[in-house]
Amino acid sequence: MADGSTFAQAFTILFREGLEAMLVVAALAAFLRRAGAAEKIRPVYAGAGLAVLASFGLAWVFETFFDGNHNDLIEAGVIVVAAALMFTMSGWLFLRQDPAAWKAEINRMAERAMGAGTVLSLAGIAFLAVFREGAETVLFLHALARTVGGFDASLLGGLVVAAAALAAMFVAMQWLALRLPLRPVFLLTSAFLFVMGLRLVGAAIQELQEQVLVPVHNDGVPDFVTDLGFNGSWEALIVQGAIVLCALAWMLMRRSRPAAGVAARPQVSA
Repeated sequence: MADGSTFAQAFTILFREGLEAMLVVAALAAFLRRAGAAEKIRPVYAGAGLAVLASFGLAWVFETFFDGNHNDLIEAGVIVVAAALMFTMSGWLFLRQDPAAWKAEINRMAERAMGAGTVLSLAGIAFLAVFREGAETVLFLHALARTVGGFDASLLGGLVVAAAALAAMFVAMQWLALRLPLRPVFLLTSAFLFVMGLRLVGAAIQELQEQVLVPVHNDGVPDFVTDLGFNGSWEALIVQGAIVLCALAWMLMRRSRPAAGVAARPQVSA
């Protein structure tokens, strides 16, 4: 029974913490494949791989200097940067949803592929998506291993099965993306990154609330808000609502302008 419990806990930790990061990386890779820029996937994978190494390093720092407790302010900072990158890339994808306009841009991209700034943004999103969960995952697994006497077969088995499940979901997303029309891939990826950005904003506010830097008022907030994984406080909902309103206003302004082709890609510093 203990072996089964250890297996389940190890599986749950890696699958739960890794699912969100995997979905972000898979969405970015699917977008690049479908956009005809598959050669630019490597920086995304490199960003995710570097985040895994950084996660082990940060976990060691937390374990050595903070008795295994993560720093809420550091995590809030990482989350805010990740949210900003996701909102930027979401808008970039939304601007390129028109197939005719995208084909015209593909011709221009033939010489320069994708701009260095865009590629670095994609790699940055992958890095932060993995890094945000990585150190905490390492700490959770380390704590679990200490309670069961080490990384035994049941714990490792749970990790292997969780990794296999995440890999299967990743492959399925790539297969599906190659069979969808171009516009839905761009719109779905854009919407996904925007929603993930909203969730990250709520998560950053929660980190500040845990440090009593931001108050918490949740009376009257519907239960489905927290069920969907969002911060269930009015403070978070007000900030997220303001971001949604700004995005809607931006979309209305875009629609009110005369069609003039694809807007210039926003420059993102390296």
